[in-house]
Amino acid sequence: MDRGWLAAVEKALGRAPARATPLSGGCIGEVYRVDMADGDAVVVKRAEGPGPPAGQGLALEGWMLGYLAAHSRLPVPAVLHADDALLIMEYLPGGDPIDAAAEAHAAELLADLHGVTAPAFGAPRDTLIGGLAQPNPETATWRAFFRDHRLLYMAREAHAAGRLPARLLARLDSFAAALDRFLDEPSAPALVHGDMWGGNVLARGGRITGFVDPALYYADPEIELAFSTLFGTFGRAFFDRYAEIRPLRPGFFELRRDILNLYPLLVHVRLFGGGYVASVERVLARHGF
Repeated sequence: MDRGWLAAVEKALGRAPARATPLSGGCIGEVYRVDMADGDAVVVKRAEGPGPPAGQGLALEGWMLGYLAAHSRLPVPAVLHADDALLIMEYLPGGDPIDAAAEAHAAELLADLHGVTAPAFGAPRDTLIGGLAQPNPETATWRAFFRDHRLLYMAREAHAAGRLPARLLARLDSFAAALDRFLDEPSAPALVHGDMWGGNVLARGGRITGFVDPALYYADPEIELAFSTLFGTFGRAFFDRYAEIRPLRPGFFELRRDILNLYPLLVHVRLFGGGYVASVERVLARHGF
């Protein structure tokens, strides 16, 4: 194993690492559990290349974790060091399935997060999702933000990468022009984690121990709820408990969930292409486009 980055860990923390074990995950770098000589453990991400955008991926991830820690009670790993090449975080236990008890706990944590609001949609700076740039200009309405900076932005990125056909981009443009027919406005822009799939949720013993790899911004919190259903992260136990705390607006499951999930689907089209293109087509066809 390349010992250079372990020397960088030692320099950053002022403590000697004993061994490193690869972990899964990490779109913008390799991930390791590093056991220190003093018996402590940390998680280290090291950059595999310059990273998006302009080499700032790991530093930006560290900023997002710090922002969540400073502005919410969401459990996230403490950031011990962050720069363009190296992100060092507190090690949080996990590895258990997200069972019904953990789902209910996740609902309480995310309902609390979604109570953190801002005057406008967007964020203090642009962020990342899956290693891709995610623009967050302050925007007065959710419909405009979702249309311009999520749906159309990612569709055009996917088309430019050669993964979204021109005919489908044209259908998305037409759908975006009619978005007011499908989306309503939430009561306020709410802070969201932004990448709510199971790999980013740590559970142990029926409790959530942490959320990792955020892609934060201020949004309609329904986009977080929708994303959590796309790959089966949470189910009925989550939604039952969440609705007790923050009742869902009518039409979420019947209409808006599929529309909001166009954004993470387009992220996956941009990253992988393939079957995700057909998933986007099915959502558009379901709504007459």
